[in-house]
Amino acid sequence: MLSNLYKLKLMLNQQGLFFCFGGPISQELMVGIGDTLRSKMKFDDADSSTIVKVFSMFVEQSQNIIHYSAEKTPPDAEKPELSNGIIGVGFDNEYYYVSCGNIVYNEVVGSLKEQLSKLQIMNQDELKQYYKEKRRNDTPETSKGAGLGFIELARKSVKPIEFEVQKIDDEFSFFSLKTTI
Repeated sequence: MLSNLYKLKLMLNQQGLFFCFGGPISQELMVGIGDTLRSKMKFDDADSSTIVKVFSMFVEQSQNIIHYSAEKTPPDAEKPELSNGIIGVGFDNEYYYVSCGNIVYNEVVGSLKEQLSKLQIMNQDELKQYYKEKRRNDTPETSKGAGLGFIELARKSVKPIEFEVQKIDDEFSFFSLKTTI
């Protein structure tokens, strides 16, 4: 077990990841991690605009895990429901990036792929227009924000968003997303 932690650290370093968290994610944890990320990036002399964008993408991707992860710890009278996932922030080839992943139900995979594939091929003007259109539409009952989060991520990313879905079994898949700042 202990030697595996060192191997994990080496692998994270190779990917340029300077922050990685896996497990139950809550709003409170997100705030604390966000503060740590800002401090780390200030220490690295990142400009304030970049720090804000990284923090914004970190929050949006954390929110996606909180709202949409199929892997949740059940709430009880004293503890809130927690959603499980993994999120990382790194620096690679002159860009910061934020990556997240979580288990999703297979029934949502088709719509995820469709929406994200559409966003990948849009330019900034198209993304801006699409965002405006989606804001005017009513929020779908199954969504916690009409899919605006993905559009915002695509608008803020300097490269097309990347995603991958890996089937786990007949009920679940693992969804991964990466944005570049």
